[in-house]
Amino acid sequence: MPVVVVESPAKAKTINNYLGSDYTVLASYGHVRDLPSKDGSVDPDDDFGMKWEVGSDSKKHVKAIADALRDDPVLILATDPDREGEAISWHLEETLRNRKALKKDTPVSRVVFNAITKSAVTEAMSNPREIDRDLVEAYLARRALDYLVGFNLSPVLWRKLPGARSAGRVQSVCLRLIVEREMEIEVFRAREYWTVKALLTTPRGQEYEARLTVLGGAKLDKFDIPNEAAAELAVQAINSRDLTVKSVEAKPASRNPSAPFMTSTLQQEASRKFGFGARQTMQIAQRLYEAGHITYMRTDGIDMAPEAVMAARDAIKERYGESYLPDSPRMYKNKAKNAQEAHECIRPTRMTADPASLGLRDADQTKLYDLIWKRTLASQMAGARLERTTVDVGSGDGQVELRATGQVVLFDGFMRVYEEGRDDVADEDDKRLPQIMQGEAAAKSSVTPEQHFTQPPPRYTEATLVKRMEELGIGRPSTYASIVTTIQDRGYVRKEKNRLFPEDKGRLVTAFLVNYFRRYVGYDFTAKLEDELDDITAGDRDWQDVLSRFWRDFKAAIEETSELRITEVLEKINEVLEPHLFPPNEDGSDPRLCPNCGEGRLSMRTARSGGAFIGCSRYPDCRYTRAFGPPGTEPESAIPPEGKLLGQDGSDKIWVHKGRFGPYVQRGEVTEEVKKPPRQSVPEGWDPAEVSLEQALKLLELPRLVGRHPADDVPIWANLGRYGPYLKHAESTSFKGGTNANLESIDEVWEVGMNRAVQLIDEKAASRGRGRGQAKTLKDLGEHPESGGPVAIMDGKYGPYVKWDKVNATLPKDTDPDKVTMDMAIELIAAKAASKGKRGGRRKKAG
Repeated sequence: MPVVVVESPAKAKTINNYLGSDYTVLASYGHVRDLPSKDGSVDPDDDFGMKWEVGSDSKKHVKAIADALRDDPVLILATDPDREGEAISWHLEETLRNRKALKKDTPVSRVVFNAITKSAVTEAMSNPREIDRDLVEAYLARRALDYLVGFNLSPVLWRKLPGARSAGRVQSVCLRLIVEREMEIEVFRAREYWTVKALLTTPRGQEYEARLTVLGGAKLDKFDIPNEAAAELAVQAINSRDLTVKSVEAKPASRNPSAPFMTSTLQQEASRKFGFGARQTMQIAQRLYEAGHITYMRTDGIDMAPEAVMAARDAIKERYGESYLPDSPRMYKNKAKNAQEAHECIRPTRMTADPASLGLRDADQTKLYDLIWKRTLASQMAGARLERTTVDVGSGDGQVELRATGQVVLFDGFMRVYEEGRDDVADEDDKRLPQIMQGEAAAKSSVTPEQHFTQPPPRYTEATLVKRMEELGIGRPSTYASIVTTIQDRGYVRKEKNRLFPEDKGRLVTAFLVNYFRRYVGYDFTAKLEDELDDITAGDRDWQDVLSRFWRDFKAAIEETSELRITEVLEKINEVLEPHLFPPNEDGSDPRLCPNCGEGRLSMRTARSGGAFIGCSRYPDCRYTRAFGPPGTEPESAIPPEGKLLGQDGSDKIWVHKGRFGPYVQRGEVTEEVKKPPRQSVPEGWDPAEVSLEQALKLLELPRLVGRHPADDVPIWANLGRYGPYLKHAESTSFKGGTNANLESIDEVWEVGMNRAVQLIDEKAASRGRGRGQAKTLKDLGEHPESGGPVAIMDGKYGPYVKWDKVNATLPKDTDPDKVTMDMAIELIAAKAASKGKRGGRRKKAG
C-alpha cells in the first residue's frame, strides 16, 4: 500500500476515511528536523549551509514511516499547501533518504489540497507533482534569516542589557509598534471641546435631535467651542431665536458586503466578536480544516473557486430567496503579490452546512465556523439599500443652524446574515427621523451643551496589531499568530482586557534595538525583506544572494557593538528615553535632579529580573526610586526614599524600605562595616506602609527552626520564599538540596508544629519521582481513540493541562477545561509530542 504522510493524526484520520484501505496514512507530527540551537547551525562561509537535526521526539515517527515503506516503497507527501507544508515534505524526503529508507528509484510524489474533502483529496491524488524547490528555498531563506538574527542578536542583548531574553527578525519590529503606540499615549495631552445638541419638536408633536453646525453665521469646526463659557453662549444664541426647517434632503445609499475571510481578517474579526487571540483562532480553524469543514486557513487570498461561488448562490437562493442574490456573482481580487500565500479564501467546504447541521460539540469551533459560514454567504449576497436624510434647521438671521441626520434600511440584503465588526466606535446616525417638512417651525424642547476631550490613540489589540502588520507588509499569514504570541511569551508584552501593553523589558529592548540596530527594526526594511523572500518563492531571486547581502551588513552591525559597555548602553537609553522618562518641569528646573537629596542625578537602572526603575546616582546614600516611566505614573508611597523607621529593638533601629525587588524590613543601617544588614522581604498581601514593629521583628527572626526530623535528625525550617511560605528539610535554608514543602498560609511559618511539619515533608518526599501524578483530575475524556490509554484534564501547579501516557500538554491561556473535547486534547497532545525537546509517546492500542 502506498504510504501517505500528513502533519497531524487528526488530518490522517480524516484522509484515511476518504482513501480507504488501499493506502497507509501516517502523521509526521509537524516538522521532523530543525536547526540545533547552537553556533554553526547555519554557516555563512559555506553558502549558508545548514546542519539539520532530527528531534528526539520525531525519530519514532520517522521510523514508523520508514517501516511502512518497507512493505510498499511508494511515498506520497500530502502536507499542507503552503511554504511550511512544502518544507515538511522536503525534510521528510531528505531524512528518509539519509537513513536509506528511500532508494533512488522509490517513487516520491507531492499532492496538495486546499480542503480536506473527498472530492478535493481524490482530485489531488490524481494530480501529483514534485516538491516545489522555490517554496523550499523560500523556507530555507526565512529559517536561516531567523536563525542568524536570533542567534547573533540575542547574545548582544544578554550581554549589554541585563534581563533581556531574545530578539527576532519580525518579533522585534512588532514589539516596536506596541512600544511606540504606548509612548504616543503617554505624551498625549487631551484637548477640551464642546458640542451643543437640541431636542426639537415638529408641529405634529414628534421629537428629533439636531446638533449645532453654524454659530455667528460661520460653520463650526471641532474646536470652535473650546470651553463651558463658550458653550453657554452658544446655548443662549439658540434659545434666543426661533428656528425653521431650511431644507430636507433624502438620498439613496447602499452598502456592499465585505470580502470572504483570509487569515488576517479572520483573526481580526474573531478578536472583535469573541475576544479570541490570534493563536487561539488559528488552533480552532486548524481543527475545523482537519475535520473537513473549512478550506485551508493560512492564506492571503480572498477569491473563491467558481464552483464554490455557484454553491453559495444556490444556498442563498434556497435560504433567503432570489431577491437576496445579485444579478451576477461577486468577484474579489487577491491583494497578495505572493501567490504562495494566496490560496483560496477561508470558506466552508459545503455552503449548505450551517453550524447546527455539523453537530460540533466544541463551543468555540461552533462560533468560528458560524462566523466563516455567514461571512462567506454574505460575500455573495445583494447589497443593502438605505435612505439617508439630512435636515437643516436655522434661524431667520442665519446666525444659528443645526443639522439632524437619520437613516432607514429599505432592503437589508447581506445585513440579514452578517455585519463586520469595528475596531473603533462608529459615529453614524442610523436612527429614523419623523416626518419633517421644509418651512415648518422647529420648537425647542431642550438645548444641551456637552463636554468632550480628545482621546489618545488606542492601544493595539491582537486584531488591530495584525491589521497594522499587514498594512506595513510585516509578517505573513503563516507567522502572524506566532509573532504576536512570542512577544507575550517572552514577557515583553502583556495583554489586559484584550489590549496589549509593553512591559519595562519590552521598552528597553526596543530602545536598544532602535538605537544600535535601527535599520533592522525599521518597518520599510522589514517589509522590503519580506518582498524579497516572496520573490524567492516566485522563483525571481536566488535565496543565497538575499542571505549574502543581508549577512554582510548585519554582521558589521553586530561587530560594532562588541566594545559597548553596559553603562554606556544604559546612558544612551537614558538619553533616547529622556523625553519620556524625564519630561520638562513646568518651573524650568532640571527634571533629572533627585527630588529626595537634591544632589544626585536620576537615571534608569535595570534589575536582574529584567525590569527597570528610576534611581538616584548617590545610591546607597540616597535610596530614592520611582517606577520606570514619567513622574507621577505611580501612586504616592507612604514609605519615603530613605525608608520608614518602625522603632528600636535594643540598640538596633528597625526599618521598612521600598527596594527594587519589592518592600523589605531591615535591622540597623548600611555602614562601611555592615554593608548588608539583616533583611527580610515583606510578604505579598501585607501592606508595607502598615507593617508594625512587631511584624517586622517576626519577619527578621526567619528562617524559624521548627525542629529536627525524627528519622534523620536533620533540621526542618519554616521560611518565606519568592513563591510564598514553605518548609525546608536541610541543614540550612541556603542549602540547595533537601526537601521543600509548601505551607498554606503565611501565619503557618510561625505556627506550624513538628507533627504537621514532618507529615508535610514526608508526603513531599514520597511524591518525588511521580511528577504530576498527584495532580487533581478535572475531567476524564476517555481512551485515546488512536493509540489507547486514558486522556484527562489535570489541575497542575502552573495551570490545567492534558495528560496522556508520558505527554503533558498545557491548555492555551483562557481555555475552559470543562469545554475541552477529545479532538482538542488530541491536537494538544500531538503538538506537544512534536515540539522540540519534549517526550511524547504513541502506543499501540491493546488488543
